[in-house]
Amino acid sequence: MGLGAIKEHGAARPPAGALKAKGLHMDIQPFTVQIPEAELADLRSRLARTRWPDEIAGADWAYGTSLAYLQDLVRYWQTRFDWRAQERAINAFAHFRATVGGLGIHFVHQRGTGPAPLPLIITHGWPGSFVEMLKILPLLSDPARYGGDARDAFDVVIPSLPGYGFSDRPSGRGMHPFRIADLWVELMAGLGYQRFGAQGGDWGSSVASCLGFAHADTVVGIHLNYIPGSYAPYLGPGARELSAAERAFQQERERWVQSEGGYGQIQRTKPQTLAYGLNDSPAGLAAWIVEKFRAWSDCDGDVERRFSKDELLTNIAIYWFTQTIGSSTRLYYEGRQRPLQFGQGERIQAHSCALRAGPAAEGGADAAARVGRALLQSAALGRAAARRPLCRDGGAGVVDAGHPGLLPAAAIESRIHECYGDTRKRLAERAF
Repeated sequence: MGLGAIKEHGAARPPAGALKAKGLHMDIQPFTVQIPEAELADLRSRLARTRWPDEIAGADWAYGTSLAYLQDLVRYWQTRFDWRAQERAINAFAHFRATVGGLGIHFVHQRGTGPAPLPLIITHGWPGSFVEMLKILPLLSDPARYGGDARDAFDVVIPSLPGYGFSDRPSGRGMHPFRIADLWVELMAGLGYQRFGAQGGDWGSSVASCLGFAHADTVVGIHLNYIPGSYAPYLGPGARELSAAERAFQQERERWVQSEGGYGQIQRTKPQTLAYGLNDSPAGLAAWIVEKFRAWSDCDGDVERRFSKDELLTNIAIYWFTQTIGSSTRLYYEGRQRPLQFGQGERIQAHSCALRAGPAAEGGADAAARVGRALLQSAALGRAAARRPLCRDGGAGVVDAGHPGLLPAAAIESRIHECYGDTRKRLAERAF
């Protein structure tokens, strides 16, 4: 099962030029995903000619991607996977490309059904894509249809990061999360949104944090579902002493970096070297990506417990057909050059919410809580398209365990407060 299950909920495509007319001097054009048949044939040929490595007997996933599993996945990709069916399901949504900051940016745009939909931009991470978000799009844009409150409706914008999917690949240096945040503000303004909420996971968390940090006058609230890599709070001279729970969290994070962080180190330092192999071998690309979906999801070691082969391969195929694995991994290099590291006294000024799945995310009228509440409801209704759980204890904790594990909300709320402010503070005025 892939995207076909949600095809019926796709947005009606507006007439050509409709959004261009609403944009503020921005070139916005409808876009259709359509991979040439010759590329499908080339893919099948490459899959058939895969040169397989050996494997330690009984190793399973201990050394990396399981040989037996990958052979089964590649066989399915070559002989049974129906890209055209997935393509039709993807195209059931309204896609566009806009020239933003001189770069072509692909995005999905769905206007909400409700009395006053709140504009919301959702940013994916690596090795994900916009496809992950399509399951929650109808839940966010039309919550009343799924048992929610129409007042919680959103106008949803789901862009592909620069260098990912059907967005252009940057040809110069400096495409880091701060720069991407600037592009998102320009994109949303071009769509007619002067104020909006932001959500993100993985790299999307970094982008959302940059939006809240550098564009607090524009961003009404942010919601993150990957905390440890989203920002680095100030821990230098004058910072308060870490709590025991925070020290334990740091130690756990370091253990995770040592055992699971090798991919990040190569992508932060030598992404070009990695790109040659992954851009040339679809089996190698699948191995690099599927191992992360297995490691980072609550699948108990069985990746297909959470993702079907069609779902996995649709995401992998987007990287393959667009040849963006190299440009996607360069974001790690660029992020290393311009990290989101707070100085003493610096904090996110935009309101943040749904860092925890407790009462603060269920508050009421403030826009930050609205972003968080609706996203949590959507995830509960549709299991979203996320590859990680919301909260291991199902209650008050950081939303998403992320890579290094879950730190209970009670243990880090003061640190979150230092960086993000009071999550329960109401906006002084209605955002729209």
